[in-house]
Amino acid sequence: MRFDVLTLFPESFNLVMSDSIIGNAREKGIIEINTINIRDFSTNKHKKVDDYPYGGGSGMVMTVQPIYDAFMSIADSVGYKPWTIYMSPQGRVFNQQIAKEINGHGHVVLLCGHYEGIDERIIEEIVDEEISIGDYVLTGGELPAMVVIDCVSRLVPGVLSSEDSFTEESHYNGLLEYPQYTRPYEFMGRKVPDILLSGHHANIEKWRKEQSIERTLKKRPDLMSKGNI
Repeated sequence: MRFDVLTLFPESFNLVMSDSIIGNAREKGIIEINTINIRDFSTNKHKKVDDYPYGGGSGMVMTVQPIYDAFMSIADSVGYKPWTIYMSPQGRVFNQQIAKEINGHGHVVLLCGHYEGIDERIIEEIVDEEISIGDYVLTGGELPAMVVIDCVSRLVPGVLSSEDSFTEESHYNGLLEYPQYTRPYEFMGRKVPDILLSGHHANIEKWRKEQSIERTLKKRPDLMSKGNI
């Protein structure tokens, strides 16, 4: 799986996405994360990438030329147009199903905006979809892009130790994950449920499914309305 990120702050990705599971997957070549500094493609002598909005208003808008040229540096190198996502508060709210869809593309470009946003014409020209990680506004698209990369990468074969590592997690099948326990058996008077010590796998699976449903009803009843049983 390949991720190319168009950003003004490439160093933030190199810092966050070089450790733990994602870092290991990058070292093994299972996933590839490339950061492209939009500012490097500015033709302005001061490497300026923003300007005042037409029609007036507060703030600045990212200009078309540097973003387009940064994108084309990727498209020209691979010989095709990668699926391109603009991280935007106006996009579809990210969830596990969307992560599965993105994983199916194999190669995606993530565009991180800043200031008051980007010139609409770049969205019309290169963007295939807009994605939000929630109904709130952040300083830029870098953190949302990292969330998407982390979530999608976990679905790539070989990134986790086994498929069960993600297929049994919260939201993968529309339900929240069942409770997990490890040693010690008892802590401050709270004991591990006996069913988990029984060795009866069918009964354990049944208990886990019941716990998932109960937990979802209690914490996220809105998920149940989507028919996730």
